[in-house]
Amino acid sequence: MSGKTTGNYRVLIVDDDFRVGALHADMVNALPGFQALEPVQDPRVVPKVVAAQKPDLVLLDLYLPHVSGLELLPALGVDAIMISAATEPENISQAISRGALSFIIKPFGAKTLSSKLKGWARYRRQLEGAGQLDQQGIDRLYKTLQGADDAPAAGASAAPTEQAVLACVKQSARPMSVAEVAEAVGVARATAQRYLAALVANEALELQLGYGTRGRPEHRYLSR
Repeated sequence: MSGKTTGNYRVLIVDDDFRVGALHADMVNALPGFQALEPVQDPRVVPKVVAAQKPDLVLLDLYLPHVSGLELLPALGVDAIMISAATEPENISQAISRGALSFIIKPFGAKTLSSKLKGWARYRRQLEGAGQLDQQGIDRLYKTLQGADDAPAAGASAAPTEQAVLACVKQSARPMSVAEVAEAVGVARATAQRYLAALVANEALELQLGYGTRGRPEHRYLSR
C-alpha cells in the first residue's frame, strides 16, 4: 500500500448483515482520518471490489455465505482485520496465519474499533516513516498494531534529542529530509530517522514524499 500523508484511510467493511455493515461504517466515518467505503455483503465480489476501489484496510467478517472470511484473507493483498463472534482458538490461529493483522470480537463498540483503527494507522505511519528497522522498531510495530503506542512522546518528557529534532523541523520554512535534520541537529542519520519516525507516528510531524537532487523519491518532514 502506498504512503498516506494526506486524505483519509479508506476502509472496506465485509459483512453479510447489511445492518451490521452500516453500523460499522458509521463508526469508521465518525473517526477523523478514516472513510468507510460502501459495505459489501457478498464475499464473492470482494476481490473485484478491492481491485477496483483499492481500500487501505478491510474489516472482514469470518463467517460469510458462499466463501468464508478465512478463505478470502490470503487473496486480498491488502491489510485486513478479522471481525467475528467465533473466538475458538482454531479460528484465531487460522486468521493470524492467513494474514489478519488483528482480531476484533463481535459485537464491539465504537471505542474498541477506534483503538484498533488508530493503532493500525500509527503502524502504517511508522512503516512509512522508517528506513531500516532495528529489532526495537519491529517490536514497536507489533505493539502498535494492537493499539499500544510506546513511541516516545513529543512533549516535555521527550528525550532531549527528540526535542531537538522536533524543534528543527518545526522551525524550518520548508519540509526537511532526514539528512538535513541529522546535519542540523548534529546526530547520525539513523538516529534522526528513528526520532522522525516516532514523531510521525505520534502525529507531531507530517511525512511527505519529495524528490532529492538526483530525482529520487525521499521522505521529507514538516510540522503539522
